Amino acid sequence: MPKPNRLAEGDIRTTCPYCGVGCGVKATIDSGNVIAVEGDREHPANYGRLCVKGTALHETLGANDRLQHPRVDGKDVSWEQALAETARRLQAQRNAHGNHTVAAYLSGQLLTEDYYVANKLFKGFLGTPHLDTNSRLCMASAVAGYKRAFGADAVPCSYEDLEEAELVVLVGSNLAWNHPVLYQRLKVAKERNPLMRVVVIDPRVTDSCEIADLYLGIRPGSDAYLFNGLLAWMSAHRRLDSLYLERHTEGFSEALNAAQQSASSVNDVAIACDVDPERLETFYYWFASQLHVVTLYSQGVNQSTSGTDKCNAIINCHLAGGKLGLPGAGPFSITGQPNAMGGREVGGLANQLAAHMDYHTPGALDLVSRFWATEHLIPTLPDAPGHKAIELFDAIDRGEITALWVMATNPAVSLPDGAKVRRALAACPLVIVSECVANTDLLPYADIVLPASGWSEKDGTVTNSERRISRQRGMLTPPGEAQHDWWIICEVAKRLGFAEAFSYSHPWEIFDEHARLSGFENSGTSKRLFDISGLAGKGQAAYDALSPIQWPVNQSAPRGTSRLFEEGVFATANGRAKLLPITPRLPEQALSSTYPLRLNTGRVRDQWHTMTRTARAPRLMNHRAEPFIELHPVDAANAGVADQGLAMLTAAEGEYRGRVRISNAQRQGEVFVPMHWTDCFTKQGRSGALITGYTDPVSGQPETKQGAVALTNLPIDWQATLLVANDQTSTDTPSWCENTYWSRIPMGNCERWQLADRAPVSDWLATVEAWLDVPASLWCEDSGSGRLRAAGIVNGQLRWWLMVGPPQELPGFAWLEARFNDATLDLHHRQRLLAGCDDGAVDAGPVVCSCHQVGQTTIIKAIRGGDISVEALGVRLACGTQCGSCIPELKSLLEEERPNACAKQTTHPEMA
Repeated sequence: MPKPNRLAEGDIRTTCPYCGVGCGVKATIDSGNVIAVEGDREHPANYGRLCVKGTALHETLGANDRLQHPRVDGKDVSWEQALAETARRLQAQRNAHGNHTVAAYLSGQLLTEDYYVANKLFKGFLGTPHLDTNSRLCMASAVAGYKRAFGADAVPCSYEDLEEAELVVLVGSNLAWNHPVLYQRLKVAKERNPLMRVVVIDPRVTDSCEIADLYLGIRPGSDAYLFNGLLAWMSAHRRLDSLYLERHTEGFSEALNAAQQSASSVNDVAIACDVDPERLETFYYWFASQLHVVTLYSQGVNQSTSGTDKCNAIINCHLAGGKLGLPGAGPFSITGQPNAMGGREVGGLANQLAAHMDYHTPGALDLVSRFWATEHLIPTLPDAPGHKAIELFDAIDRGEITALWVMATNPAVSLPDGAKVRRALAACPLVIVSECVANTDLLPYADIVLPASGWSEKDGTVTNSERRISRQRGMLTPPGEAQHDWWIICEVAKRLGFAEAFSYSHPWEIFDEHARLSGFENSGTSKRLFDISGLAGKGQAAYDALSPIQWPVNQSAPRGTSRLFEEGVFATANGRAKLLPITPRLPEQALSSTYPLRLNTGRVRDQWHTMTRTARAPRLMNHRAEPFIELHPVDAANAGVADQGLAMLTAAEGEYRGRVRISNAQRQGEVFVPMHWTDCFTKQGRSGALITGYTDPVSGQPETKQGAVALTNLPIDWQATLLVANDQTSTDTPSWCENTYWSRIPMGNCERWQLADRAPVSDWLATVEAWLDVPASLWCEDSGSGRLRAAGIVNGQLRWWLMVGPPQELPGFAWLEARFNDATLDLHHRQRLLAGCDDGAVDAGPVVCSCHQVGQTTIIKAIRGGDISVEALGVRLACGTQCGSCIPELKSLLEEERPNACAKQTTHPEMA
């Protein structure tokens, strides 16, 4: 069987696989390895910038921890066996229970070509509508909002609009952490245009507030009140664009009436949103007074049971003010995943067919069926939408779906009500998983495991948040027997009897078919907005050389389209945009005496999704090393929890354990937890365990941003830190994972484990020897305080290091980690081993700058020494000079420490 790969040398231009910014990457290949990456200066999404995750891409590669062989029922098999068994079992479920008992769950990590053939197989030839994607969890409400307003899932803006705006509004988006390169682009634009204003609307004070001229810390879930109030205010103060409304829209009167009923005055809105009325009216005045306004919104708006309504409340205000189709203007949904939009283009959502056509699109079923028909084979398309993500797993739990194929995602972690999802997976008769990582929370539920290629190995296209299609180019050979997703799908399709419809030999052929379908009968009264027919028929050479381009791309726009709706003509039947009447609704997950705290979930700066990729780069683990619970000082005092202590959140669906971070950035009565940690990295640190599966009735997107929880101390008797050589842990589940709390933190030369338990340990040295089969060689114990430090050494090599005591007492880990790489510990290092640091060494503190591994203690020392600007710190320490993601944190430290530095500076010259 020929391996679908290509070897490359030199510099290769490709696309980053992380967030929806879609940054261009230039990778340097040497001897079959990616030895460095940098931003592609020619890519219009980032112009050479990369965030810290992007700059560490080459550190996440390699065959270690990769799936390399197909498995059936837990046993390695050949590809021929795996493909035949996959086809046989899928067909058996269809024969026994019908087409609609088969389903697929996809991911925005797939390339467009993978997505296309998966959608074609399941909906077109297996005849099931039940194919959905994890984009349902992040972008579905934005999609539904655009469709209701514009008639199509069409983001109207481009990134360049951020540079031409007079006002940029960030709503439910911590751009600085979640889309760092776009944030840096906005920051530069603001520096160049002193008249530009930025408003941040978010329950949390985030790093995005660094550039904010106005911050509104609204009550979670109150966005619709805020924007209904804005619409009513614009009407009351005669700030509407009446001509635009008359010529290009419909539904204004109904939308305004609904807004006036729910948000009739600034004071009413201020009470509903829990914000200062003067600050609120300042925002209203700024928005209404400027024509060139961009509103950037993301998961804080979308992840709600009324997320679609919130999106339309935002769009209503742009339509009412004519702030759309102009440079620097428009409602701009920022996508979470690199190819969430590409997946939607090919029909990756359960309510879609293909090429942006829906089941209710007139004539769409017939059109797609005729296009996919071959000489001897006619597809059998379902006639109605399938189950959306939450409904899909509910149907599996009820036994209505008996076969599920999951590709490039981890529903055992990411979906709400995790216990129910796992129960459904365990009971499902057939679970097929296409995955590139050897250890995920999903794999134990898989009957068939198919090893897939990953970034740096895959060839295809992705579409970013501004509708820009870019090439992701394969550079390396997939490890072992791993194969591309499109190839796996097509080979299964052939064995199901659909060979003629899936006879592709290269992804360019799939893309070409996708492009042709987008232009098929796409004219006149049936004209569809999504059209990339201008990219069809170009051949493999043109595909390989494809430059980034924004759709539509056709005869009318051969070079692409940077901005939509400039003529005020929309993709609706009558060409008019629609304003929707919005009635704000409270979160379904209501607070109560049992669960009195409002939960918010989200990303952290240096991690991505469930850490299967980013945890492979040790430096990305240093900024936030453990799952945490961030809360206001008053809430911490009320619960009796201490900063850096361990606590537990409980909800109706489950519990979560993490380390406490006390912060005034949190509103009182609310807590924040990260979404990234899984059972592979911690015990009960999955945020999805706290969320009930309530969904938006229009979009099907779950309410992940407004949970309800209770907070208590985690009952423990001791805490410990254990460092273990990478090859020392002999089992997948070490013995210490039975403890009340554990968190695994990958490092370069060892693994760090933070441990805690309620049951006392009578003999630590014997316990660790039993765990690791290596006795202690050095130890120092204080029986009075219960403190202990010990180390195990074999043949002069450090095998483990232990400290029993609070982690706040730990030294920095850099020196200790380096000792695990010593072939033989010298006498000096051996003498300093229990101290955990070299003589006179200073702990650098928690990492602030991941790019250059600069710690908080080092930065504070430099500030107190007189480096009282970000620029000065950059010159001395290099922090903030690469991706810029740490600059807000640097500014916070400067603000806290500058008085000390200034006091020193005012006296020092005279003393000199």
